[in-house]
Amino acid sequence: MKLEQIDVPVTNQLLVDYRNQESTISSFFHYTNEDESFEKRFEELKNHPIRRAELVKVIREFMEPLEKSVKVEQHLKELEDNAVVVVGGQQAGLLTGPLYSVHKAISVLLLAKEQRAKLDIPVVPVFWIAGEDHDIDEINHTFTVLNGRLQKHIHPDRSKKKTMASTTILDIEDTRKFIKNVFQQYGETAYTEDLLAKIDTFLLKSHTYTDFFAQLMHWFFKEEGLLLLDAADPKLRAYEAPYFERLVDHSEEIATVVSNREALLADNGYGTPIGATKENANLFYVKEGERFLLERKDGKFINDVANVQFTKEELLQLAIEQPACLSNNVVTRPLMQDMVLPVLAFVGGPGELAYWSTLKDAFELLGMKVPVFVPRMNMTLINRQVEHLIEAHDLTITEVLSGKVAQMHQTFVNEVYDNAAKETIEKTKALLQQQYVELQKHLHNNNVHLDKVVIKNLDIHENQLDFLLKKIEAEVLLQHDVTIRKFTEMEGHLIPEGNLMERIFNPFQYINEYGMTLIDDILQLPLEVSELHQVIYI
Repeated sequence: MKLEQIDVPVTNQLLVDYRNQESTISSFFHYTNEDESFEKRFEELKNHPIRRAELVKVIREFMEPLEKSVKVEQHLKELEDNAVVVVGGQQAGLLTGPLYSVHKAISVLLLAKEQRAKLDIPVVPVFWIAGEDHDIDEINHTFTVLNGRLQKHIHPDRSKKKTMASTTILDIEDTRKFIKNVFQQYGETAYTEDLLAKIDTFLLKSHTYTDFFAQLMHWFFKEEGLLLLDAADPKLRAYEAPYFERLVDHSEEIATVVSNREALLADNGYGTPIGATKENANLFYVKEGERFLLERKDGKFINDVANVQFTKEELLQLAIEQPACLSNNVVTRPLMQDMVLPVLAFVGGPGELAYWSTLKDAFELLGMKVPVFVPRMNMTLINRQVEHLIEAHDLTITEVLSGKVAQMHQTFVNEVYDNAAKETIEKTKALLQQQYVELQKHLHNNNVHLDKVVIKNLDIHENQLDFLLKKIEAEVLLQHDVTIRKFTEMEGHLIPEGNLMERIFNPFQYINEYGMTLIDDILQLPLEVSELHQVIYI
C-alpha cells in the first residue's frame, strides 16, 4: 500500500472560495479553517454549557452492544471530564454506504489527533449517525462495477412508509441475499469467505439500518476510539428535551434569519441549497416511526398529511414531555449538535458546507457560533489491475480524475469509426426521401391519397437503415473491444459515470481484494486533512 497526494481541480465554486478564504463566503462563518480559529473556538467553548455526565451516559449506552474498546472508553472518560470534540456524520447506508462515509470518519479521527497535539488538550472524535433520516431509498442500495459498467443492487425489502433509518427493520435473510449478490459481483478472493462470515456476525446483532451501520463502522474504527451517536436514539432525544424547547420557542426567528441568509448566499452566486421558507418550522413530528415536516400556519404548527396540528404551547409541552416525537431537519441538526456537544470543529462535504453557509444568524440567535468547518478529505483507492492500466496508457492519476480517460476513449472511438459507411447510409436515406417525394407527387396526380401509408413506409426503411448503421458501429467497436475495454475499466473503477469513486462504491469491494486490515492499514499512512486528494494504491 502506498500513498500519493495530488492536486485535483474542484468544480464546486463554494468549496473553492471557502478554501481560498474568499470574503464572499468566509463572511458566512464565524471562523476560517486555520490554526488560530481552533484556538479561539476552544477558548469560547470553556463557557459552553454541556451536561457531560448525562451525555456520556447516552453515548455509552448506545455503544453498549458494540465490541469493547480501550480507546473508546478513554475518550468517553475524557469527554465526561473536559474534552472538546471533532464531529462529522452521515446517513446509515448499507455496507456503510459510499466510501465517503468512511473517508469522513477518517477525517474526523485525523483532525481530532492533530488538534489534540496542537492545542495540548483532549480532543475526541465523534461520528453523528443521521438515523433520523427517513429517505430509505437513499441508503438501501449499493453499486458494483462489471466490465466497466455500474450495476445497482437494491435491498429487496422496500417499505412504502417513510420510516427513519433507526426504526426501519432489516430482515436478516433478505439482507444476506442482498450482500451475497453484491459479493458475487466482486468475485471470489482469498478473503471472501471470512469477510462474509464477519459481516454476518454484525448483521445478526442488528435490527435496523442504523444498528448494522454502527456495527460496521465500529469494527473499522474501534481501535481509534471513534465515538458513535445516533440522532434518533430515544435516550439522546430525552437528553435534548430542553434544546428542542429552545428550537420550538425560536422557530419563527430561525426560519426568518435562515431564509434571509440563504437569499444573501444566492445573491453572492452560490444558489439556494436548502430552499428555506419563513413558514418552515425546521422540525419534524415523528408518528409511528415516520417523520412529517411541520410548517407554521395561522399561529400553529401543522402537517396535513399526518393530520396533526399543535399550538406553540402544545409543541413546547411535547418537547419537554415527549422529545422522541420531534426530529431535526437540515437547519436544526447543526444547531442541535452544537447544543449537545462541545464542538471544536465540524467535518463535512461540499453539500454540508452549502447548508452550513446559511446558519450563521441562527447560531447567533441561540447564543452560539458556527464551529470551525473543515472540508473532509477526498480519497481514491486504486487496485493493481487499474494501476497497471494507468501506467500502460502513460497517464497520471491527476489526468484520470480530471477526465482525460473519457477524452481518450472518445478520440479512439472517433478514429476507428466507419465514417464511409455512415456517409453511404445517409446518402441512401436522402435518395429514398427524394424518391418518396416523387412517389407522393405521382399518387396525388392520379388522385390516390395514401399519405399516411407512404410516410409510414418511408419511416420503416429509414429505421432499418439506422438499425444497419448501429450494427456496423457495434461490429467495428467489437473489433477494437480489447482497447475499449481498458478505457471503460479505468473509467468504471475511478470515475464511474463521471463521479469520484468514493461517491459510488462501498469499502467492501476493496476489503474483499486487499483483506480485512484495509482500513487499519490506511490509517497507518501519513494522511492529513488537507485540500490535496489522497490516492491510495492497494
